[in-house]
Amino acid sequence: MAPLLSIKDLHVRFGSTEAVAGLSLHIDAGESLGLVGESGSGKSTVSLATLGLLGPSAQVSGKILFDGTDLLGLPERALRRIRGRQIAMIFQEPMTALNPVMSIGRQIAEAYEAHSPSATRREARQKTLEALEAVLLPEPARRFADYPHQFSGGQRQRILIAMALIHQPRLLIADEPTTALDVTVQAQILDLLATLQRERGLSMLFISHDLAVVGQVAHRVAVLHHGQLVEQGPCSELLSRPEQEYTKTLLAAVPTMQTDRARPLAEIG
Repeated sequence: MAPLLSIKDLHVRFGSTEAVAGLSLHIDAGESLGLVGESGSGKSTVSLATLGLLGPSAQVSGKILFDGTDLLGLPERALRRIRGRQIAMIFQEPMTALNPVMSIGRQIAEAYEAHSPSATRREARQKTLEALEAVLLPEPARRFADYPHQFSGGQRQRILIAMALIHQPRLLIADEPTTALDVTVQAQILDLLATLQRERGLSMLFISHDLAVVGQVAHRVAVLHHGQLVEQGPCSELLSRPEQEYTKTLLAAVPTMQTDRARPLAEIG
């Protein structure tokens, strides 16, 4: 069976800077792939290229095949029918991703209506409440008219997840979805994503700089360094027996209960 998403020889340049250099990777149906690397390694550029959101300053070549269709060759109108409905994205910082002057219920309902133009307000509201219930937001009906600032960071991230999943997408892209959260809330969000991915058979591209976080949600891991793929493999194998020095350094930069606090963590560069 062909992969759901297949990226082949992807190059992304901004002027004289090559942000992604010949990247090839794939995600099977129902599989979660962790894409890791330090800040500036090209992770988010890959996700934005997949969704066609890089803008005119980016020079993009290669192929990004979604269920056999090359997304890079699609006109904008055709891409919009896929973006948000079949491929959805969770962004890193929910407070900037959400509109501060619009209620959360209305924002999610608009996301539903954008791809279901014949839907009534009542149907959109019902779908929104179902999505909020799926991400375990307490009392969604009572909080439908509340605004983003009235929620905690973890609750806002659940709202973004609900918005991303309201159309039952086949591929979910999660770009550093737990970076702005404390460790307790981070664990809850990771558990929620893993549960939703498993129950719905979602394919997921999970982007992070933290291998320990990726290890909780990914089946396979791909390591990106200066826009190039340096190592990939099953999550448990790569975390326990990394082959590349860069991957070993990423792992050494993650504090554990056994970390010697008198010594600095590994520096990545």
